[in-house]
Amino acid sequence: MNGIFRNGKLNAASLTRRSFIASAAAGSAALALSGRTVFAQGDTLKVGFISPRTGPLGGFGETDGYVLELTRKALANGLQAGGKTWKVEILDQDTQSDPSRAGQLAKDLINNEAIDLMLAVSTPETINPVADACEAAGIPCLSTVMPWEAWYFGRGAKPGAPSPFKWTYHFGFGVEEFHKAYVSQWNLIETNKKVGVMYPNDADGNAIRTHLAPALARAGFTIVDPGAYETGTTDFSAQIALFRQEGVEIFNSFPIPPDFAAFWRQAAQQGLTQQIKICQVAKTGLFPSDIEALGDLGLNIGSAAYWHKAFPYKSTLTGVSGTELADGYETASGKQWTQQLGASLALLDAGFDALKASTDVKSKEAVAKALATLKTTTIAGKVDFTSGPVANVSPGPIIGTQWVKAPEGSKFALDYVVTENATDPNVPVGAKLTAYNG
Repeated sequence: MNGIFRNGKLNAASLTRRSFIASAAAGSAALALSGRTVFAQGDTLKVGFISPRTGPLGGFGETDGYVLELTRKALANGLQAGGKTWKVEILDQDTQSDPSRAGQLAKDLINNEAIDLMLAVSTPETINPVADACEAAGIPCLSTVMPWEAWYFGRGAKPGAPSPFKWTYHFGFGVEEFHKAYVSQWNLIETNKKVGVMYPNDADGNAIRTHLAPALARAGFTIVDPGAYETGTTDFSAQIALFRQEGVEIFNSFPIPPDFAAFWRQAAQQGLTQQIKICQVAKTGLFPSDIEALGDLGLNIGSAAYWHKAFPYKSTLTGVSGTELADGYETASGKQWTQQLGASLALLDAGFDALKASTDVKSKEAVAKALATLKTTTIAGKVDFTSGPVANVSPGPIIGTQWVKAPEGSKFALDYVVTENATDPNVPVGAKLTAYNG
């Protein structure tokens, strides 16, 4: 079928703009001729998928359309579960980066669409209101891409107490993974170990301040914290002055893109960037568009990847490798690959693996139990809910990375390189960390 499938697996690299349309038409005709699966009434699984596709957090959802296209093609002939074949409908929704809208969308999918499973991806502003709606309604929900502490404790769980959650599950990085990655990364360059931190007054920032900053201090770094700032702040002069006065050589933040852009431009104007040797930015430093928007100020910014095309795993749902996923997206969209590709596909991998493992996909209790006991390896690595730090959580890697100038002849301005792999040694290190101001 025009190379869309290779050896029975979906070939993401062949999905160009033109072949998106052509293959869909050819696929429909071929399936009609070959006897496409006919589903009986009631043999439909409905899966909700909620992410921020537009708004300030839109970078997280930019690639979701492509990932959902791959998924729908892989499920065109249904899902084998419980001894029968189920038609699958994925109902995807855009939060527009609004937490209130995220909760409303979740309730609509639960009450009006009668979904069997909810998938939510990217940031507390998306995931927490969706998870809360599912917990209240008794709908199994799986999520990824936010620190698990912000998901678990940020929704009311108490340290040392039993989990209050029966229906909601989350996998991916936590503070311990950030701690390991940052210590590994920051020891690659000689500094005075003074770290200026800017953690916002939100679920991410508060979890990181409470759990990560003390761990970094115990590892020998001096934390200079001017206090929580409010999202949307436009004047960072006070923070910059403190960082200059204290002589910080490492900077770390978990901001949304507009906030970091405002801060970093002011930091350059007021002389702070000249003393910074490592600029390690989470949340904003994830995607090429956010870094490109900074111009030359974006070069050599350190980041961290919850997925990279160098990850040596394959999608259980589509069969594509990391390189195939990234190359396929670039061919289809004309845009540079982002780490969200693998993260969103990993969520779909894990969600459908849980459905396949469930004793009854139409039983909410059975699906929740399948999530609680899920052990699989997605395109982003291992997911294991049987051995997490707390119930309902499966931790995952975060890998040290850096944005550098792309090699001569590249289609894109930036290259995204792996600089350390403390939380998953299976991921190959591809480059040496370069000082921001070397």
